[in-house]
Amino acid sequence: METKWLEDFISLVETNNFSRSAALRHVTQPAFSRRIQSLENWLGTDLVDRTSYPTTLTPAGIVFYEQALEMLAQINGARDMLRSKRAAAQTSIDLAVPHTLSLTFVPKWLTALEHDFAPISSRLMALNVHDAVMQLVEGGCDLLLCYHHPRQPVQLDPGRYDMLVLGRESLCAYARCDKNKAPEFTLPGTKKEPLPFLSYTNNAYLGRMVELILTDAKTPLHLDPHYETDMAEGLKMMALEGRGVAFLPESAVTRELKQKQLARADGGASEWEIEMEIRLYRERPSAHRRGKAIVERLWEFLEQQQKNSGRKRRVAVSER
Repeated sequence: METKWLEDFISLVETNNFSRSAALRHVTQPAFSRRIQSLENWLGTDLVDRTSYPTTLTPAGIVFYEQALEMLAQINGARDMLRSKRAAAQTSIDLAVPHTLSLTFVPKWLTALEHDFAPISSRLMALNVHDAVMQLVEGGCDLLLCYHHPRQPVQLDPGRYDMLVLGRESLCAYARCDKNKAPEFTLPGTKKEPLPFLSYTNNAYLGRMVELILTDAKTPLHLDPHYETDMAEGLKMMALEGRGVAFLPESAVTRELKQKQLARADGGASEWEIEMEIRLYRERPSAHRRGKAIVERLWEFLEQQQKNSGRKRRVAVSER
């Protein structure tokens, strides 16, 4: 059994609505339903009466609800107790970060912070976007760093979570360079000769960004899927082998572009490009959860840094 199943069940009892609970738990409704069913399979009994609407509990579900609350409280209490005993817990920052940003953005960002702010002790958890968000929601990290696009947003309650925009990232198509330093494959391809396509899996955030590019493109692309993975780094390695076209974050290919190993496969056309924000989130300190002093100091520094940058931009514009 997984603790998130207990949290899902408790949420369902509180909302009496599968759709509402799925949204609160940051999963699709089918995935949420499967997790409730997994809990029922593990227990060997139905918890939800599926013959009625709105959602009601079976007699077993009513009994288990009290047990679930108690079990989850004990689990979270044990976790909090053990975390409080870590000597370095209050001076170390726990970061939940999607895989791509952990390899591209985070190293340079931490280096800059150590230069401008102070030396930082950190623990990084590289996850997919969904699991990284859940780490923050469930109290498993201090900060969440992730991509954001208005059509594929990270839905965190602004009344509970603070957010800063740290930068922007473009997602473009790339292919291996030939002997003349030109891309071996160029968009859009043709119906007769579609381009070999290196794609993300359906559950990858960057895969959803690519879907937006393909949907919005005025000129249709002709692509033949040859390989699939949920990691941009994996697609980059396949592109370097000349296996096809891959949509990659700009920061992931900086070195390869300089060394003329990869080149943009879209001819610089903006219709096959999408821009995302790089956002940093934290749970807002409260009387119940004050958070770490080091995180509060870092957040104040980053806020001030952004205010100063904003002033400089306004001054520059006014002087033109």
